[in-house]
Amino acid sequence: MSGAANKLVNNKNLDGASSVMRALTHPIRLKLISFIDQNRRINVNKIYKALKMEQSVASQHLRILRDEKLVNAERNGKFIFYTVNYQKLQSVVNAIDKFFASE
Repeated sequence: MSGAANKLVNNKNLDGASSVMRALTHPIRLKLISFIDQNRRINVNKIYKALKMEQSVASQHLRILRDEKLVNAERNGKFIFYTVNYQKLQSVVNAIDKFFASE
């Protein structure tokens, strides 16, 4: 592995990458991201009702996506609206591409 690639592979980077990848690879979270993407900006109540899931399940998975900054949450009065954080998703794709390009 080259010196530049070796700098990408350290415990801190791997821990951060693995938590993002765990967040992205869960089927419910993939469904949430896809649904939010299709709707651009959507209220949390509409998310769990449209996807026919318990509010607590939707909230738990949305929290994980928020913690990893894969979605943005914006409060408007008593409502919370979600959008996909395309910049974060692109940085994940770029990091994966860079990792595999260095092999």
